[in-house]
Amino acid sequence: MRSYEVNRSTTETTIALKLTIDGTGDSSIETGIGFFDHMLTLLTKHGLFDLQVDCQGDLEVDQHHSVEDVGIAFGEAFRNALGDKAGITRYASVTTPMDEALSTVSLDLSGRSYLVYQVEGLKDKVGNFDTELVEEFFQAFASNAKVTLHIHNVYGKNTHHIIESMFKGFGRALDIATQKSGRVIGIPSTKGTL
Repeated sequence: MRSYEVNRSTTETTIALKLTIDGTGDSSIETGIGFFDHMLTLLTKHGLFDLQVDCQGDLEVDQHHSVEDVGIAFGEAFRNALGDKAGITRYASVTTPMDEALSTVSLDLSGRSYLVYQVEGLKDKVGNFDTELVEEFFQAFASNAKVTLHIHNVYGKNTHHIIESMFKGFGRALDIATQKSGRVIGIPSTKGTL
């Protein structure tokens, strides 16, 4: 079973996270940030992972440390749960609508960290959530999962819908890229390693 647990403690956050890649979409998410919990739940449901997250963060300062550190822990868990990557599809590109919003997420489980984040026009906040932290989450994930990740919001007006289309698409792309293919023999790279 491709699963991994991370327990991460700093002066800013304490995080317990468990990820099972081959899950059913079950989640238990508690970060103290309602909108972020909602996005992680959507990601899990549409990625068909099982994800448990308990984050105790310094929300009296702001939401930055909690969101970034969950991204770090999720990326670390993902990288370790994936193992040697033998037989995986590796690549995925998914376009996801959410009402008037449309986003594309493309990724490569390459072993190389890179984020391209082309998202403009978000309002500063959704409720009390700082929307600039969406990029921080994806950067932290890409860096720690060692994934090349491109996110492009094609269009949209409602900030909630735009972010939701990205998180749903991100989950769907991770699901596709992590699937085992009977046609892929060994590591899907001409280098022999990822």
